[in-house]
Parts: sequence; structure tokens; C-alpha cells
Amino acid sequence: MLLDGRQTADLLNEKLKLKVSLLDKKPRLEIILIGDDAASLSYVKGKLQTASKLGMLVNINHLPVDVLETDVINLINKFNHDKDVNGILLQLPIPKKLNSDKLIELIDYKKDVDGFHTMNQGLLFQKKEGIRPATPLGIMMLLEHYNIPIEGKHVVIIGRSQIVGAPLAKMFLDKNATVTITHSRTKNLSYITNQADILVAAIGKPKFVTKDMVKVGAVVIDVGINRVDGKLIGDVDFKHVEPIASYITPVPKGVGPMTICALAHNLYKLYSEQEKIK
Repeated sequence: MLLDGRQTADLLNEKLKLKVSLLDKKPRLEIILIGDDAASLSYVKGKLQTASKLGMLVNINHLPVDVLETDVINLINKFNHDKDVNGILLQLPIPKKLNSDKLIELIDYKKDVDGFHTMNQGLLFQKKEGIRPATPLGIMMLLEHYNIPIEGKHVVIIGRSQIVGAPLAKMFLDKNATVTITHSRTKNLSYITNQADILVAAIGKPKFVTKDMVKVGAVVIDVGINRVDGKLIGDVDFKHVEPIASYITPVPKGVGPMTICALAHNLYKLYSEQEKIK
């Protein structure tokens, strides 16, 4: 069965749209986009469209690829101190000459809509209230929507990034799953993935997860977005894995729409905390 991220995001966004319509002013997000990376431009467009439909304000600050780091720093500081700005998002990746870690840390963690700031990551691992990274949050929202049980299940995650793999593992642990994180140097990977009740592929390699790596009846979450011959391809060999999986996310229209949905929910949460709305 397909885990339809597009349909789920639309349903959850409709509920959020109603909440936003009752607010005195619109939540405002400032996106900083540096350069002309095609994928980043596409993601930002999706975020802008979703926010507009929800009645939120989104401004895109499109900076040239040769922008000085001091100019980016000044822009972030400006938004940090602007009480009308509820969320700040630095669209990744950015040019290598710029220090992404430094710039993310400059963002006020109370306006960190992506949940990448060390403070928000720390709050997650301390099991305290905070902003969760959008892709892991979107995945959890998707599983909840389909009433897929997590407690007691063995979750195997392929990929250990601070954006997806590591925070997602903690979120599964907090739902009482047993979690195994695998990566590029894991030995006997297929042996481990075949034990998964829920398998998450977030490694960035097209069709990396093949049928022989998946247990019959497993729930398969494909986080990968790879462009091959002009088409979007996931990290899972969908054609051959789909028949044996109990649930599987497609690419596109799977995790992607849920990530943007989670971002919108994060912005609403930041706004509510700043405006002290219960």
C-alpha cells in the first residue's frame, strides 16, 4: 500500500490553514537562498506555494553565489532581531566557501524552523520540547496518519546524517522502537535490513535498496531524491520492492510533501510560542 505523502500533507495542511485563519497576523518565514542550485530552487518554490495556500507569509532572499559571508551574517542578524519574523530558513546546500555550520548556529534557535540548530538538536536528544528537523518530523506525521504501529518494532535506518538519520532514530526511540542505524561502512548491510519492520532509506543513492534487502511485509520509507535522466528517483528500487512491502512511500509525492508540511507546522509552532498562543 502506498503511503501517500501528497494526500496526507494536503489533509494536515487543511487543518493548519484553519488555525492560521484565526490568527491576528500571519506567521512570517524568511528564506535565505544562495546561488542557483536547481534542486534548491525547486524546494523553495514548493515551500512558497504551500505557505501561500496556508495564509502564511514567506519571503525569499535570493543572494548571488559570490555573496560575502559577512552579508549573510548581517541578514541573519537582521531577521533575528525583527519581531515580525517568526522563522528563518537557510536553504542548503550553500556554496562551499561559506561556513554552513557557523551560519546555522547564528540563527536564533527560537526562529529555527528547520530544527538544525544545536540547541534544538540538544532539546530533541534530551527529550524536551523544541523544533524537530522537518524531514524526520514529516515521516513521523505520515506514519501516525496511517496508524502504523511503532512501539516494539525494529526500525533500520540507512544513513546517519544530522538532518535525517540521527534525529529520526531518536524520534523512533522516543516512540519505543528498537533502532539500528546503518551507513556506508556497515558490514553485512542486507542481513541487517532484512530484520527491519520499518526500513528507512536516506543514503542518497538511486535504487540502492533492492528487493533482496527487504523483509516481506516491511514498511519502507524512501527519503532519497535523486535526479536521473531528468526524473526523480528514490533510494529504493520501487518497482521490485513495492510488491513485497506492506507500505511504501513513492518518489516523488512521498516524504517530500511531508517535509514541507512539517516545516509549515514548525513555523506555526514558533509563531505560537513567540505570540504566547496556547
